[in-house]
Amino acid sequence: MGNTYTQIHIQIIFAVKYRRAIIEMDWKNELYKYITGIVQKQKHKLLIINGVEDHLHLLIGYRPHQSLSDLLQDIKGSSSKWINEKKYLKSKFAWQEGYGAFSYSHSHLSRVINYIKNQDKHHKKNTFMEEYRSFIKAFEVEYDERFLLKEPE
Repeated sequence: MGNTYTQIHIQIIFAVKYRRAIIEMDWKNELYKYITGIVQKQKHKLLIINGVEDHLHLLIGYRPHQSLSDLLQDIKGSSSKWINEKKYLKSKFAWQEGYGAFSYSHSHLSRVINYIKNQDKHHKKNTFMEEYRSFIKAFEVEYDERFLLKEPE
């Protein structure tokens, strides 16, 4: 893409299927490295990745050569396969269908990075669904409650 210049920053949020709290401390950093590799291989720039036991946040410098849905399909599909091949869990691992994606200007990046960096502290006060709904409300995204995210089983 000669003469194409972009500055697109997107925070992506996605959850473990049924929001099960199964991402464990002893392998989450390896998962983050694996996902970082996927993002970099697709020529995007990962600014930060963090999360808690039931969901992840990524902030990326997004390159428009690939659709966001294709990138997320690659991240979620490849990382679930990797987790299952590593046998980190006794049951099969899967990500929840869907994701949230929210764009930011360059001037907001340090605030978003700080927010993502402090996920453990933040989730002592708010549940994932409270957080997710607050993003949807703040970004004025229309949604159908029936399809927001599946409840834990």
